[in-house]
Amino acid sequence: MKKYLIAGNWKMHKNISESEELIDAIKSKFPQEDENVKLLVAPTFTNLYFVYQKIKDTGIYLGAQNCHWESSGAFTGEISPDMLKSVGCNYVIIGHSERRAMFGETNEKINKKLHALLSNSLNPIVCIGETLQQRQAGKTFDVLEDQLTNGLKGISNEQINNIVIAYEPVWAIGTGVAATIEQVDEAHNWIREKLVNLFGETAMQTIIQYGGSVNENNSAELFSLENVNGALIGGASLKADSFIKIYKNALDAE
Repeated sequence: MKKYLIAGNWKMHKNISESEELIDAIKSKFPQEDENVKLLVAPTFTNLYFVYQKIKDTGIYLGAQNCHWESSGAFTGEISPDMLKSVGCNYVIIGHSERRAMFGETNEKINKKLHALLSNSLNPIVCIGETLQQRQAGKTFDVLEDQLTNGLKGISNEQINNIVIAYEPVWAIGTGVAATIEQVDEAHNWIREKLVNLFGETAMQTIIQYGGSVNENNSAELFSLENVNGALIGGASLKADSFIKIYKNALDAE
């Protein structure tokens, strides 16, 4: 049975009162927990525990948007995997293109975070993807190979299915321009083949999300693709109706 993870990355949006309004609306529209289709919200750090208290008995999962690789220490402004686990997180997004571009995160740093999260029994969502310039230069798969090979360094065949891969072409994030269905299919098929080459047949079960202007109108077609296992959603996750419609599209595709 194909599995899906529908994840909402709230980015730097929503204070406490706004988060309460949004999560209450999502809860009210959430049909029910499904064994094969998970729903996840990733609020800002300041809202994590508050949102966890709202969803802890609903079947909705909690994620964070980043972490540090150290367990503690003099790292002002950072947060450790153990701290995230203590407030109810199940998943943590790492390597998002905004972190790579704006904050200089490298594959090596992302790899450190990956191992720290796995050591704390948290599921990393590892974001990969090319820029428009890289795609136009024909370097898409060179970029993805570098991000996967170096970002997943030291991971065992047994660990790969505790990791989620999120393919997000940078040029399609928050732009309203989604990749074509053919571009998504090609990239996800390539990623699946690469994962199997690296980790064996067990990687056939690894969740590969698509991210990049996913909405209620294009998600059904995306979820019909063999190697698309859900979505990492930005803007549409800030609207309860749209977010739940995307989730229901995954249920229908199951």
